[in-house]
Amino acid sequence: MPGLRTLVAAIFLLTTVARAAPGIQAAPVPQEMRSSFFAVLVNNQRVDVVQAASHLEFINFDTAGPVDISVTAADPGFWDRGVDIEPWRLGLRATRNGPTIHIRLSGPAKLSISRPGDFLNQARMLFVFAGAPPAPAPPGSNVTIVPAGIHRGSLNPKSGDVVYLAPGAYVFGSLNLWQVHDVKVLGRGTIVYDGPQDPFADEGWMQKPDWHCIGAYQAQNVEIDGLTCIIRSRTWSIQLKDSTGLRFRDLRVVGGNQGNANQDGMDWLGGGDTVVNDAFFRASDDDLAALGNWDGYTEEALVRPGADVNNVLIENSELSTSISNTVRLGWPQKIYNLHGFTLRDSDILHGGIGACGQTFALLGFWGAKGASGDHSGVNFENLLLDNWYSLVQLEQEQPELRGFTFRNIWALDQPPLAGSTITGDVKDVTFDNVKYGQSRATAAGQIPLVVSQGAEPPKFASAPQLVAQFTADPAVFGPRQQVTFTALAAPGARYTWLFSDGTMAEAGTHGRVVRHRFPDARGTELDGRNGAGRFRVLLRVTDKAGHQDWAAQGLVAVEQWHDAAKVSEAVPGLAYKIYAGGWTDLPDFVSLAPVLSGDSPDLHASAQGFTRYATVWEGFIEIQADGGYTFHLIDRDGARLVIDGMEVAKTGAPFAQVCGSPGNALRYDRGSLGLRAGLHAIRVEALNTASDGAPRLMWEGPGVSLSDVPAGAYKTR
Repeated sequence: MPGLRTLVAAIFLLTTVARAAPGIQAAPVPQEMRSSFFAVLVNNQRVDVVQAASHLEFINFDTAGPVDISVTAADPGFWDRGVDIEPWRLGLRATRNGPTIHIRLSGPAKLSISRPGDFLNQARMLFVFAGAPPAPAPPGSNVTIVPAGIHRGSLNPKSGDVVYLAPGAYVFGSLNLWQVHDVKVLGRGTIVYDGPQDPFADEGWMQKPDWHCIGAYQAQNVEIDGLTCIIRSRTWSIQLKDSTGLRFRDLRVVGGNQGNANQDGMDWLGGGDTVVNDAFFRASDDDLAALGNWDGYTEEALVRPGADVNNVLIENSELSTSISNTVRLGWPQKIYNLHGFTLRDSDILHGGIGACGQTFALLGFWGAKGASGDHSGVNFENLLLDNWYSLVQLEQEQPELRGFTFRNIWALDQPPLAGSTITGDVKDVTFDNVKYGQSRATAAGQIPLVVSQGAEPPKFASAPQLVAQFTADPAVFGPRQQVTFTALAAPGARYTWLFSDGTMAEAGTHGRVVRHRFPDARGTELDGRNGAGRFRVLLRVTDKAGHQDWAAQGLVAVEQWHDAAKVSEAVPGLAYKIYAGGWTDLPDFVSLAPVLSGDSPDLHASAQGFTRYATVWEGFIEIQADGGYTFHLIDRDGARLVIDGMEVAKTGAPFAQVCGSPGNALRYDRGSLGLRAGLHAIRVEALNTASDGAPRLMWEGPGVSLSDVPAGAYKTR
């Protein structure tokens, strides 16, 4: 391997030593790679935090058993708006003491820790990679060991080579797999790629050495195990061109691009026969993408037919992106065939928001402007959705998309923000147990999904034999009050309850009927700022044959009640006022004079020709029964919800859509509070500066499943 052994000989040896704690092993981090914002203890032993890219940081350590993790932020108020630990299926909740949070982890896992809803390109996030100890370096004359320390230069293995990156090895360069076969890259090292790409243009698509963290061209039979990729420039992270027989295991990819574009996680350009297992992807573009070729943006390059992509499997992985799709297959004008692409048994931690010609989704297939090809055997199965945007966007103008199946898709705790579409030459699409919370979609309107331009309507499979569903009694409760949970009976099934409050059920975690007491009113995300906290209760049901189903429900523990207003008479509707102006954030309306006013039945108003304005709706919302209620607010340009004088939800800053798509992306926030039956003062503020449309307000509570607040619930004097 020319150049590599010279590079190893010139290693800069670290002066620090690996820090060991009972049950864990953590390699040292070079000083120039360390973060100063987060300080982390694992089992009371300091573990160095790696400054990866942008505001993304991570820790790497190995463990064979449970660990206690504490994370201290440099900003004392950093966690004031709560703590979001993903994947949600683990049911984890932090405890907090000022700037420090504590987490108990039962064993190896890959986590994302951030503030609720704060996961876009400027977000500060901490990733925890707790792995099983790696195997030692194998013997043999063909083995090159890269020891701990800093190394500058790329890795260029030849056919038959084995490269072992020891824990604590940091290689500043690329892993180039150029026309090689039977190569292994093992260990627990890190490649840091920061290339010469133009930060304001897309040059990351190019196929050449030293242009990606991992670049493969006509490579065959390659195994990569335990590698971490850090990508700091605007380039595709892992590009596989006309390569087959690749196996990735325990891969960690962290890309953070300030421009928030053109930094895919893994791309197939022809080839396939690839298995990716136990991977973590954080990208600033599509996490996974497959096309026949990509040779630039010229007309000639776009219409040039590409090679087939066949037999790609991604499983047991976690996917996060700040923009674009979780999976992208197809692009305008592209001509290629794809057969056999499966994503299964994985977590979608963060889906990209907005649109690039086509709305972003779990799966985006944008076969427009003459794109053609035969695409079949695409399967998405056993996926848990945390923060996400829309389910599917399928478009193909010429033959054809067929055999697309979405089976066991569980959205645990957030509604879809944007609708789905199936357009053009598309047929044989099946939705088999797509669930939002506890509700299974049985028709297009429940996705929601629009089918157009000759596409065949999708099939909805019959109800599965194994169904996870549960009730809680009482529906109205406070901290430390006993609640009984009862699951729908399933003969021979095993029930696993996760109460997402840092505890498990006192009466056993696997019974069909369990009893539990929530310890406080702060909620799963420690956001009980209005005297009520929403806990994400999860139920997993499994049978002896290995089938499984999930159900989720948000339950609110109430410590502080809000009494109903004393209103002698009220009529349907809300009063609104419109203020002219082009604000980028909601203004202080006290000092402003409205240009229009009127009444509306709900959150709509006639702006009468104004295009840049703010609207304020005021009145009352009618609550039918005492209880803890959660309100979900969705808007594009910025909105705020106030009930009984308390801010319940405020969407994030406007986030522009890309590729010429007009307006801003949909933003989301939610909040909970305890309301007595009767009328409660409500105020909704919203901007219209770049986008059309009114804010969307949803609610859930005792006797109210997650749904849009109906017009009949709004009242005014």
